[in-house]
Amino acid sequence: MTNAAVLSDDVELVDVITPSSSDDTEATETVDEVVEADQESATPETTDESAPEADDEADDEATEETPDEAPASGFAALGLAERLLPTLAEAGFDTPTPIQSETIPLLLSGRDVLGLAQTGTGKTAAFALPMLSAIDPAQKSVQALVLTPTRELAIQVAEAIERLGSAVPGLGVVQLYGGAPYGPQLHGLRRGGQIVVGTPGRIADHLEKGTLDLTNVAHFVLDEADEMLQMGFLEEVENIFDLLPADRQVALFSATMPGAIREVSRRHLNAPAEVSIKSKTQTGVNTRQRYVVVPERLKADALSRILQVEDFDACLVFVRTRQNTTDVTDALNRRGFAAVAISGDLSQPQREKTIGDLRAGKIDVLVATDVAARGLDVDRISLVVNHDLPTDPESYVHRIGRTGRAGRSGEAISFVTRGQIRTMRMIEGVTKQKAEEMSVPGTDEVNDVRKRRFADRITGTLDGTVTGGDPMDVFRGIVGDYVAEHGADPLELAAALAKMVQGDKPLLVEDLPAPPPRGERNDKRGPKPERGQGRGKAPSWSVGSGTDTYRIDVGHNQRVRPGAIVGAIANEAGLDSAHIGHIDIRTDHTLVELPADVPGPVVKRLQRARVAGRPMGLRRASGDEVASGPSRGPRGPKRR
Repeated sequence: MTNAAVLSDDVELVDVITPSSSDDTEATETVDEVVEADQESATPETTDESAPEADDEADDEATEETPDEAPASGFAALGLAERLLPTLAEAGFDTPTPIQSETIPLLLSGRDVLGLAQTGTGKTAAFALPMLSAIDPAQKSVQALVLTPTRELAIQVAEAIERLGSAVPGLGVVQLYGGAPYGPQLHGLRRGGQIVVGTPGRIADHLEKGTLDLTNVAHFVLDEADEMLQMGFLEEVENIFDLLPADRQVALFSATMPGAIREVSRRHLNAPAEVSIKSKTQTGVNTRQRYVVVPERLKADALSRILQVEDFDACLVFVRTRQNTTDVTDALNRRGFAAVAISGDLSQPQREKTIGDLRAGKIDVLVATDVAARGLDVDRISLVVNHDLPTDPESYVHRIGRTGRAGRSGEAISFVTRGQIRTMRMIEGVTKQKAEEMSVPGTDEVNDVRKRRFADRITGTLDGTVTGGDPMDVFRGIVGDYVAEHGADPLELAAALAKMVQGDKPLLVEDLPAPPPRGERNDKRGPKPERGQGRGKAPSWSVGSGTDTYRIDVGHNQRVRPGAIVGAIANEAGLDSAHIGHIDIRTDHTLVELPADVPGPVVKRLQRARVAGRPMGLRRASGDEVASGPSRGPRGPKRR
């Protein structure tokens, strides 16, 4: 049975009590008693039987000093190893976050923990500090394993553990993730790293090759487990559990708690204590949320105008597919922005360099997919733009959680087509926070901002803020000589110099293009096939940048696989597989992300096309179908 109590305003601890032979009265101890017992057991009693009893004088001194000692507070009161406290103090960590206050004593006492926490709550330190307290640096074998869904998060977690454990002599943290060479990873394992942080795919590779030994692992952490399972790594996770010692301790952290996570907990965790962060809304209170209704064809112009008008330090633009990252980045570059795309196609050194450039201010706009941005924590990100609206609230929360962190304010803007307004309302209902509707900045507004910024450049040059190059006296002399020689009007001369500085790039923007007449909107789709034409060559069509969710009438019951779906759609629609997004296979149907502008003839062709022995019956998915969770364990393409 369960026993729950609210321990603070925003933390709920649910302690799972295993059945015993004691009566019900004894079993229903309060959570406070459980926590107190756990904290007491985390501090072992020290007894020296060989030493004589202490003399009375020493006892008196101890008795006199005790009342004067201030009680431990902050992290020191949680029972952490003394060797970790100076590092925490130097880093400015004075007060534990709610999840740290409740989780650390439980892990120190040896309990398994099931943590429900959004990103940015401090959960990394919540599991890392107890782990570092227990690690024996003299033992050169893997004692702790941390599993993360993405390479970026693995790097972030490993670096955090190294910082928190910098005072632990001989500590070795090994990062194992795909896209990086095996050599340095093997070297770290052979040197006897005690903590391994990695992704399921690369961990599975090392286990298969026999280069990773889990025999001595005492601590196992699954971080962002919901994302891990959604990416299709359930099988790898199950295999890792099978190879771990029976007496290992498990800490599972997840932003959401779907049925698949509950099943993993039931199968592999030992009477876990549940710690959840309660909040009035799932989204950041420091993030202002807005949305703009804009058609697919105007998204590139709308994004360009918003980036020109909004005051931001760095911007993260979310799209749905890897192909979209390239399309949107190219559109921004053509409009004069220094944008960079990040997706699974980049090598690990390239990804690390890109993120480093973003932190250093060399990049201001980063275009990414959900998976590529997982675990991304860059202080400069003050604006998040959902170029492609996510179809579920959890993804929305994770996206806008990239800004407004650690008390800073942030902005989140979502692009919504007319057909997605219902999805936006569903997201607002789940997150319990309304988003303000805004308009695409008008031509006059954008031009006013551009003129003001140009004037600011002039001011900076006059007052010496802009440095470098020749001194002002050089140019003052050139201009003076020119006026004296040509009799030029100073205002006309200044305007000519300004135009010369601007170059060929227009300073002012023009009005957005008007929508085509209704009768011409579908011309680009080509002529309607003749009756009886049959299934000939796949039609040719231009793919836009937006995506939408479609339903096909085959699922687990028909034993369909993602590869069969991709092949059927690619062949019948004449569509490159790069334009096919996430595939969610359910009991009797499948949801798949495709370009939003699939032409009518292509839709009809895909309705008739067969996969797993049945017609696909392709159609746009309803809001209810998209909002409902998977009916069975997550499926879809795996990414390592």
